[in-house]
Amino acid sequence: MYKQLSQLLMYGDLDQDGILYQLGEIFHRYDKGDYDRMELVRDINTQIKHLLKVATDYGFDDNLWHNYLTFFLMMSENPFSMTCEKVGASEGTVNLLVENDFRIFKSLFDYDFSKIEKDLGIDCFSRISNYHAISKKDLMYNKNVSEKVRALSKKLENTTTEQEFFDVVTGFYKDYGVGMFGLNKAFRIEENPAGGVIFRPINNMDQVMLDDLVGYEIQKKKLVDNTEAFVQGRKANNCLLFGDSGTGKSTSIKAIVNQYYDQGLRMIEIYKHQFKDLSRVIADIKNRNYRFIIYMDDLSFEEFEIEYKFLKAVIEGGVETKPENILIYATSNRRHLIKESWNDRNDMEHENDRHHSDTVEEKLSLVNRFGVTINYSKPTQKEYFDIVLNLARKQGITMSDDELRAEANKWELSHGGISGRTAQQFVNYLASQEM
Repeated sequence: MYKQLSQLLMYGDLDQDGILYQLGEIFHRYDKGDYDRMELVRDINTQIKHLLKVATDYGFDDNLWHNYLTFFLMMSENPFSMTCEKVGASEGTVNLLVENDFRIFKSLFDYDFSKIEKDLGIDCFSRISNYHAISKKDLMYNKNVSEKVRALSKKLENTTTEQEFFDVVTGFYKDYGVGMFGLNKAFRIEENPAGGVIFRPINNMDQVMLDDLVGYEIQKKKLVDNTEAFVQGRKANNCLLFGDSGTGKSTSIKAIVNQYYDQGLRMIEIYKHQFKDLSRVIADIKNRNYRFIIYMDDLSFEEFEIEYKFLKAVIEGGVETKPENILIYATSNRRHLIKESWNDRNDMEHENDRHHSDTVEEKLSLVNRFGVTINYSKPTQKEYFDIVLNLARKQGITMSDDELRAEANKWELSHGGISGRTAQQFVNYLASQEM
């Protein structure tokens, strides 16, 4: 194994603390015969434990060794895999250079661990090659990644030639991409102490679809039309979804990402205090073969907050044009995003701002940077009851329509008033009572 790994070219930049590199070192000691048995077994067990942790995090099953190798290939961002993400495995010299790497990975897939197990008196490799994972709730692991890893792993197991192996992996790169952007729908960011930003996948994002949001058909159509234009490479606008609390603004954006994920749409959620990092985020994603929505939930600014200036510069007006594969979708309870005071409405000269009206105009102009604004207003009493009835029937609630309306009316009076969120909370309560 060590000799094979040392011959990797495009995929040879292995993390020295990683499982594959460490197993290579272990097998090197074993092949040379220069080892203490107890020490070697201990080191093997350490890497098996690391592999089991990865398997738990990503829901691997059946053959954990194959799953791990598959996951490694999926996550390997290198010039070849990144090119495949954009245009597929085009003809060229690089293919010849990479074919040896895939020949090695095919041999690793077919690796026979029986000799080392017999010599060391262990059976851990046999066990992870025929593994039955404990059933877990979806929230305990990254289900989206798990399904892709296991499906691709099965395909690779069934390949009989190196060329088939090559075709399956490069086909995956073309269809889904490579690295975390290929495997995940949504991300948050955190500051990297070494500079730049770190993208963190959001595991198991809410699987809501637009049809699950009752009503708001005009609003949903506007959002769909704009997003479809975006994922198809046509001109599209930044979107602001504004209106009353609990009306489905955030739910609509999550549903849009779920609906267009398989067409290359991804979402990056950014909080207000991170706006200073927007330019670095854009620099990291502008050349990827995906369409990114930068999502800002519950966006609003107080009088003293200046973060909106970072946002304005990024949306429009900076020296560098915003890339075509990036849009900003925001939700807010405020139509104009920045809080106005009565003094803002007074055109009289201010002590510290001799051009006060210009300052007010600067604040209010932020909303004009969103080409599509969609109003989600509070539902009427009838619309509220329709939402309750629809959600209750989906949950299998057996109360009559009249009973549901009467109880829903009582509920909203003591739980924040009429809204889609109130309706959902009421139906959740009913479902809990029927358990």
